[in-house]
Amino acid sequence: MPSSTLQLLVYLPPVNPATNLEDAPSTKSLFSVLLRPTAKRPSPLSYTARFLTQRSRLAIRVEAKLRSSEVSKGSALPDAKRRKEIVLFDAAPPILKESRRGGGIVESGTVPDEKRKSGGFDLLFLLKKLPKRVLAALSNLPLAIGEMFTIATLMALATVIDQGEAPDFYFQKFPEENPIFGFVTWRWVLSLGFDHMFTSPIFLGMLVLLAASLMSCTYTTQIPMVKVARRWSFIHSAEAIHKLEFSDSLPRASIQDVGVILMGAGYEVFLKGPALYAFKGMAGRFAPIGVHLAMLLIMTGATLSAAGSFRGSVTVPQGLNFVVADVMSPAGFLSKPTEAFNTEVHINKFFMDYYESGEELMRKTISVNDPLRYGGITIYQTDWGFSALQVSKDGQGPFNLAMAPLQRNGDKKLYGTFLPVGDTNSSSVNGISMLARDLQSIALYDQEGKFVGVRRPSSKLPIDIDGMKIVIEDAIGSTGLDLKTDPGVPTVYAGFGALMLTTCISYLSHSQIWALQDGTTVVVGGKTNRAKLEFPDEMNCLLDKVPELVDADEKKNN
Repeated sequence: MPSSTLQLLVYLPPVNPATNLEDAPSTKSLFSVLLRPTAKRPSPLSYTARFLTQRSRLAIRVEAKLRSSEVSKGSALPDAKRRKEIVLFDAAPPILKESRRGGGIVESGTVPDEKRKSGGFDLLFLLKKLPKRVLAALSNLPLAIGEMFTIATLMALATVIDQGEAPDFYFQKFPEENPIFGFVTWRWVLSLGFDHMFTSPIFLGMLVLLAASLMSCTYTTQIPMVKVARRWSFIHSAEAIHKLEFSDSLPRASIQDVGVILMGAGYEVFLKGPALYAFKGMAGRFAPIGVHLAMLLIMTGATLSAAGSFRGSVTVPQGLNFVVADVMSPAGFLSKPTEAFNTEVHINKFFMDYYESGEELMRKTISVNDPLRYGGITIYQTDWGFSALQVSKDGQGPFNLAMAPLQRNGDKKLYGTFLPVGDTNSSSVNGISMLARDLQSIALYDQEGKFVGVRRPSSKLPIDIDGMKIVIEDAIGSTGLDLKTDPGVPTVYAGFGALMLTTCISYLSHSQIWALQDGTTVVVGGKTNRAKLEFPDEMNCLLDKVPELVDADEKKNN
């Protein structure tokens, strides 16, 4: 007789070793079959079946011969030989439950998951203590949309209202005599904390409220949906299957062949007698929970960045030092200094190279796009300046002349200094003026303010001014540095990465298929939560692969 290999896992009820086996109570069991492919390419003649009982501790693996639905009695195939094995399990299989749904009897259980750990979602245990009305109110979708709209509005206001300025700045920009929109004055800005929006009680309170809404929605909606999706169920009514989104009937077909075809398409298949249940895309059901967790990470990281960071800026001439703690100021109530704040930073050298065309190229150890990171502190190079000019007069010196900024319109800078000549104690002191727009060239003027010439600091060429030989020895620049610590950056990056990943996973369709053997006809139906237009085409393509049963007499006649 043609046959294919059927491997059975039979679970027996536990028996007390002191009890006679003949006196052991009998147990009525509900059986289901879990189809799993036994080869890389699923064959309609080979599959594994797992029979589950309500109470069991011992599993015995045996061999059996199963008549194939595709092969007639007259054909012959070699039987597969397997060893008998006895496997002990530490836990009993899931308990089957019966319910009525859609006009037909439904038997259900939980999808086995060996990797699932006990005590999942323990982070939400506090939500269990809240009243159901509170959870229902917090998980309300319009409320969550309103919270996000409010947060977005506050962030937009933060781009309009200058942040972190002194009170006098807001006194002048938002005067009470001329309020914006008729009511917005400096009192509103300062009292509501809009001068430091991202650490204001209103902004942080909205973040906390949105986080509570996300956790409530996860606890009351998303987690129960995942639990429901993980339960497998059988429908024993053809009428109930026909009421699904997609349904079709296969005359002269076998439900075992349908299961094998679905396994080849990536479905997890469960078979119990004449009923079949299959699903795929379970990850799509977990994705909304991941999206909520990613949003919580982003909000947590943003809060740490706003309320737990330090910021500061300093302009340091070449060759001088500064201590990090002297220039850093806390940004919020979560800011805590570290040991790295005691670090002393030394500016070894600051220089600029220029193209012959006059275009400026800044090349430094710390550059605009290459900050220095040490001990959680990031140092950015943000600006430059002219600190001092070294000048020799008639072979004497050099003298360090401080350069003062005279004009600054946009990116155009002008620095100047003065070399006194004659009696410095006189009420009217004359001298030589020197002006520079950069570190590349210095313009010199005599005591009457007439232009004399231009010298480069690196040329060492003297210039004669009023009988004095002046040599520009060196131009000493200074660098502007911004320092900050931001403990929330890794959390924000992790949150956005998780958000992108879980958003993509959420587009995976969770598809469910039910089938019932009704005589020689198989009634098949299914539904999906996404790709509803493509789902019927996918089902029709799979059902076209199901082989048709041929009667032995009909085959002989042919």
